[in-house]
Formats: sequence, structure tokens, C-alpha cells
Amino acid sequence: MSLLRRLSVAAVTAALVCANGAFAHPPGADGQHDHHHHVDSAKIRTWTNVKTGEVVRGAFLAARTVDDAVRVSIERETGDVVTFPLADLTDADRAEAQRRIDEVKATNERLVAQAISQPLVQPGRSAQPSATPGAPTNAPAQASPFGAFAPFVSTRWDDRWLYVESDGLPHAPPAPGTKSEDARRTFILSHPMMVGITAWQQQVPLPQNYRGANAWQIPLTPEIADKPVSAKEQLFRGAIALAANGVPIFNPIKNDGKTDTFLAGELDEFGGHCGRADDYHYHIAPTHLQKFVGAGQPIAYALDGFPIYGLFDPVAKPDGPDAEKCCPLGSHEKLDGLNGHFAPAPAGLPPGARGLYHYHASVKYPYLNGGMRGVVTVTDDQIDPQPRASSPRPALPPLRGAKITGFKAMGKSDEPAWSLEYMLGGKKHFVNYRLENAKWIFDFVDPLGATKTDTYDATSPQRRQGGRGGRGEGAGDRRPREDGAGGGNRPPRPPRDAAPQTVPEPAPTPAATGFALSSPDVTDGRLSIECTCDGKSRAPALSWGTPPEGTKAFAVVMHHITRDNDTHVYIVVANIPAAARELKSGDVSVGGGGTWGQNTVNRRNAYAPPCSQGPGDKTYTITLYALSADAVLPKGSPLTRDAMLAAIKDTTLATTTLEVKYARAAK
Repeated sequence: MSLLRRLSVAAVTAALVCANGAFAHPPGADGQHDHHHHVDSAKIRTWTNVKTGEVVRGAFLAARTVDDAVRVSIERETGDVVTFPLADLTDADRAEAQRRIDEVKATNERLVAQAISQPLVQPGRSAQPSATPGAPTNAPAQASPFGAFAPFVSTRWDDRWLYVESDGLPHAPPAPGTKSEDARRTFILSHPMMVGITAWQQQVPLPQNYRGANAWQIPLTPEIADKPVSAKEQLFRGAIALAANGVPIFNPIKNDGKTDTFLAGELDEFGGHCGRADDYHYHIAPTHLQKFVGAGQPIAYALDGFPIYGLFDPVAKPDGPDAEKCCPLGSHEKLDGLNGHFAPAPAGLPPGARGLYHYHASVKYPYLNGGMRGVVTVTDDQIDPQPRASSPRPALPPLRGAKITGFKAMGKSDEPAWSLEYMLGGKKHFVNYRLENAKWIFDFVDPLGATKTDTYDATSPQRRQGGRGGRGEGAGDRRPREDGAGGGNRPPRPPRDAAPQTVPEPAPTPAATGFALSSPDVTDGRLSIECTCDGKSRAPALSWGTPPEGTKAFAVVMHHITRDNDTHVYIVVANIPAAARELKSGDVSVGGGGTWGQNTVNRRNAYAPPCSQGPGDKTYTITLYALSADAVLPKGSPLTRDAMLAAIKDTTLATTTLEVKYARAAK
């Protein structure tokens, strides 16, 4: 057997036998992994976790390896999925799970024999079939892996870009022979989403409009950059890669530059979760896609245009026990700091020439491409261009202590509907949601069965993320700031045990002539270092002009919205006398009137200096409110930003703002 053929067999084995650490349950008779199905009663048994004592009745669904430990997913009769470490099961349960894993392996090995008898696909060489049925057959090679998920993922191209369109959900490919128009009306997913997440911002997966001018763009002719971009230092906003199923992949590290989203419990069993725009995405390499894309094909493409393949071991041999970890392109070079290396140069090239650069998945950080080895444009800490995501509903606060325990499809054709189950305080809750007549209907069901319903206009997005005007990303990591109004008919009602929501800031009102805010501690829009924790930590001095007629008091707030969509408050001052025209640095009396409220940094009734972490400029907004009356808070309530904004929402005559920037020096 030739080296090329042996490498191809190894690639098939990697893709189909082991799926790089993920063993999926076999498909049904139609070739699909149908998550609408009822659990086969003949396969139901009782599974016991001897370590925790938990007992679950259900059927074996899948097994995957996480940090060298096998985890077994069990599907209950209700369709919910729970996961146990294989080592924590009883001896009998472990034996049964291993039997099922061996069955899957045997099935996939039969597919290996079929796959190697087919014509080889060599990425980067000859033209590949189009990913879109009926399209020309001269599609670029990059389109091939996306074609496995047609018609849910479609491609088009010009001389520079491959454009990939999807709704951002992990659809299962349709059965062979299914008409495209029929397939598009189904919502069968290739894997459960959200299950296992313990750090949740109350997002749920909603279809996104990654189409048309909002499609993903993959460079057709990637170029090696003189200076690679490290994902440890940059790219904390937006996606860094696109999976073959049209689901974006984000930086595994949060914007604090140190928190691993996988290790922090923010990801589901397939390495994904939702952003604050209700946009589902992965943060680790989706190796489970190998069984769909086929032998030797990438599971994803980095946004610099270079492909991402499965796991890699430089000492693995095509005919050895770790054949599945051989590089499909034949490289034995160790991976560089970005999880990539070069393929061997094709025959006939000059000495020293190298083949295609590409990335690999890994079971530990960086999990996939650890940055951009190729030339990219980085704007506002994200790769540009890239699509934006949107949601019809406002963002909700974190739900502390919640764990997502189930997710299943409930809708029929043309009627997408899902149910998310979570445990909170030992009790089961549900978020059931569906699309009807261009309205998203959300039912929040508490443990007693009481339901609260909210409805949102599916055509009126509230919030956007990503390139072209977006403000960041997602769940438990980088969240977008809201950039517009509209959306739901009313603010969403969180479940009974949800944390209180943040009170929205009153909309800015037209300022009177001359009513402008300024500061001697701000030069060219930048805050003096003396007003930060790197300096003397003194409050910036403020001054303002003539307020509108009828002003009886002023209030001041200084805040910053993080990429996590958290609001940090540094100044809260209420009931400044109407005659005042300045707030001196360190002035806690404001001329005998005015009251300082709590900041969110140390909860003191004083100024908290900015001390933001992470690279780049941070923007802080200082807002002055002209009020028709003093702010009156409920007796005993602390003076916080939220409490004050609620108290002045009907008495605000005008506002004026001063945005300032500050960047901490690199340590």
C-alpha cells in the first residue's frame, strides 16, 4: 500500500473509528441521528454512578474522551441526556457501555473499508464538488467539508472568498435522497446543545441569519503572516474559526486573558454554549464532526483560511495503534504554539519548500487554532470581516447555581421548538420556546408547573455581536453590548429563582443649549492616570453648563460595560443641588448637598478608580442627569446606580455624557 493510501486509511480511521475521542451512537436506518426519536425500550436499563449514588434509567447514547477520561452519555426515556464518567459506573454498567462502544467502532470500521475504496480527496489540490446541490462542480477545495451539511450550510465564492451561509445551529445532515426543500423544514440536530453547563447566562440557542451580506468569509488563498496573532493576547471578541456544520468557533479563553471556558464549566458536552445574542457556538475543536465530513477532511476552517484537522501525535504511525492521530496531510512535525504545522511539500518543488500550513485539534489548550498564522485584519480585537449575531430578546443576568440537564427538540416541520431543562436549588425548571407566526414564544416553567410566557418579534433584533457594528460575544465570556432598542413586547420574565435584572438606564434626552459636561482630568478623550489605580486614585473633577429650565437637582454616574456585558460602576452621586456647576475631585459633600452612593468595585460610598484588566483601551461613560426633583429611594434602600436610575426615570429632564478612555500599561 502506498504511503498516500496508508495516510488516507489512517485519516479515515481517525474520522470514523475514533472520531478523535468521541464515539457517537450509530445512526438510524435512514442514516440520521434523530433527536426527535423515542428511546428504544429494548435498550433501556438502569445506570448507577457508584461515586455519587445517582441512578438513571435510560439508554446508552454516546461516549467521548475528555482529558483522557471517557464520559458516557445516557439518554433518559424522556429524551433528556445525562453524563457519567465511565470509571464511576458499576462493573456491569461499564461492561455494557464498553460493549456499545465496541459496537460503534465495528460499525465505523466497516465504513472505513467503504471509504478507502472511494476516490481520494486531497485538500488544496484539485477542485472539489460544490457544497450546494445543483451548483457548479468547480467549487474551491475549501467548500468540500461544508458540503456534508447541505442544505443547512451552503457556499458560494468569488476570486477571493468562500462565503458560507448557515443558521448557526448544528443540524444533522439529511438522509440521502431527501429533497433540499424538505430537509430545510426539519430541525433534527446532530447533538444535544447546552447540557452540562454550570455557568449560565440564561441564553438559549436561536437560529441566526448568517446569510447574504452577513455570511462567513473564508480566504481562498491564505497567506502566512510575518507576525502571527496569538489568541492568548488578542481575538477576545468574535469568532476565530468556522466549523464544517456552519457553527462559529470562538477563542477558548475569556477576555480576562486567563480563564479557560472549558475548564470553567461554561461549555456543554460538545464544547459549545450560547452567547448573549442567543447564538450557539463552540470554544473547542468539534472533533465529533469527523464522522460527517469524511476521511481526511477538515472539521473547520480558521478565519485566516487555513484548515483545522483532528487530533495529532507526531510519533503516530499509519499502521500503528495510534493511527487515528496521524496527520491526514502526512506531516510528522510537532505542532507550533498555535497548534499548527506544515504538510510535506509536493514532489517536484525546490529544497526547503513546504506544503500547506494547517491546524490540529488537541485535548488541552488551545484545543484548536491558538491564533492566526495567516494574514488577517484585526479590528476592535476581532477578525474583520465576520458576521454579526442577533437576538429578539434582551440579555438576562447570570443564574447562579443553575445546571443545564437537558435539551431536546419538540417542534414539527416548519415549527421549530425546543425545551431546555435545568436544575436550581435541587428543583427542575424548564425554558420552552417556539417560533409561531414570526414570534418567538418563551414559556418559563417553574418546579410547580406554573408558567410565565413572554413573546418577542422575530424580525426585530435587540442586540448584535461580531463584525460590522457588533460589540462582542457571548455566554460566560465575552458579551455584546446592546446597540439598539426594539425587540420584545416587554422585558423578559426570568424564572422564579433568577437573579434580579439590571434596571435599564433612561434613554438620553436632548440637552439644553450649553448643558455640556467636561473635565480638566480628560485630555483628548483620555482619562488622566491620576484618576486610576495606576495613579493617585482620585475622582475626576467635573463641570457643566446651564441646565434646562425646571432643573431642581443633578445626579452623576460613571460606569463601564465589560465585554462580559457586566456593568462596573465607579461613581454614583444623587441629589446634587440645582445651583451646582461642578463636582470637585474628591468632593464628597458637593457644596453641602448631594449624596454619594455605592460603587460596584468595593461597595463603598465613594469613588472607585478604574483598574481594568486585559489589553487595550477601555471606555468609561460619565453621565450627568438634570432632574425635575430629588431622587427618592425606598426607605432603607442603598443608593446604587440601579436604584437611582429607577428613581429618576420619570424626572430626568436632560442628560449629557462624557466618554473617556484608559489603557493600563502592560506589566
